[in-house]
Amino acid sequence: MHDPMDFRGKVVLVTGGGKGVGRGISRRFLECGAEVVICGRQAPATLPASAGREALFLACDVRDIEQVQQMMVAIVERFGRLDVLINNAGGAPYAEAASASPRFSESIIRLNLLAPLNLSQQANRIMQAQADGGSIINICSVSATRPSPGTAAYGAAKAGLLNLSRSLAVEWAPKVRVNAVTAGLILTEQAALHYGDEGDLAEVAATIPLQRLASPEDIGDSCLYLASSLARYVSGADIAVHGGGERPAFLDAAKSQ
Repeated sequence: MHDPMDFRGKVVLVTGGGKGVGRGISRRFLECGAEVVICGRQAPATLPASAGREALFLACDVRDIEQVQQMMVAIVERFGRLDVLINNAGGAPYAEAASASPRFSESIIRLNLLAPLNLSQQANRIMQAQADGGSIINICSVSATRPSPGTAAYGAAKAGLLNLSRSLAVEWAPKVRVNAVTAGLILTEQAALHYGDEGDLAEVAATIPLQRLASPEDIGDSCLYLASSLARYVSGADIAVHGGGERPAFLDAAKSQ
């Protein structure tokens, strides 16, 4: 009986796969036997690895379409195929919308929306020519569906990425499935920059129904499902991986009265 989580012979590209969420995703696919390619502007100090197997790093600024095209050519030359693209690279520093420069806002949109679109276009060309097509997974954020003060352009870009996922799922079917993972608060090496020190992290975690921040591997497991045959009829979907979301503020306010 075929194991749907056996990715041996499959080629997976994880953008920004050298750290944080991307590293967790990369590690989970390596554990399941996939050939994993990661990309970024600079190589990580260590590559994601499992059982003696490492990810392949290719230098690429995903905002540069020529570099993206060159990377896709290199992947096909090396492996002959591309089965899964995970658009993970993204993010934004804190910046108030009232004072953020137009250039800053454009750079955030370019990284979090236009880059995934360009990468998906390139991947789709490869996958459409494959007998078994392929799977594209866009890593989105709860910032797409709730207010995102301090990262307004980022939230807007991620909202656009959700809609893009649904549109591409229609355009590129039936050969290519396109889905989104809406990630909640995640415990990475940079979590303190967003959520504060250990004590603050505990208070933040307490606001989540499952009482903890997600691990990068939690996101990776969701990607494994979406890329597997278990999700063969899942396309245009948005899977929320946020531990139950956020407890409504009015509940605590009501208790205090």
